[in-house]
Amino acid sequence: MSTEYTPPATEAERRAQDESLGTLLSQVSTDLSTLIRQETALAKAELRESAKKAGRGAGLLGGAGVAGHFVLLFLSIALWAAIGGTAVGYAWSAVIVAVLWGIVAAVLAITGKKSLDQIEGVPQTTDSLKKIPEAVTPSKEAR
Repeated sequence: MSTEYTPPATEAERRAQDESLGTLLSQVSTDLSTLIRQETALAKAELRESAKKAGRGAGLLGGAGVAGHFVLLFLSIALWAAIGGTAVGYAWSAVIVAVLWGIVAAVLAITGKKSLDQIEGVPQTTDSLKKIPEAVTPSKEAR
């Protein structure tokens, strides 16, 4: 007398024994389609939420840029007034402040140009395209 324990069949095992292969494959296909739809909906919702946060952040950065512009404007006016109250006078103090801003603009422009000149484009793609064998490229006769 054998007292070996055999666990009861699981739901999946019972379905595998009772249903045809075509029915099982149909159910798998339906489940897979549902899963893909749900994952796509989740991805869309996450992207929407990320886009909202990015939009809010960009708006706040834009506002900070405007506020920073006004800070620089009023600091420049204050510097102009401070220099203008001396023996230099207001006309020359305006020129001095303008020259200072011209120097800042020139330094930023030179630095920006150097940064842009360092851009290489797509070097890896260009290198990969150079390695394509001639057999793949159209011949002169086909043109």
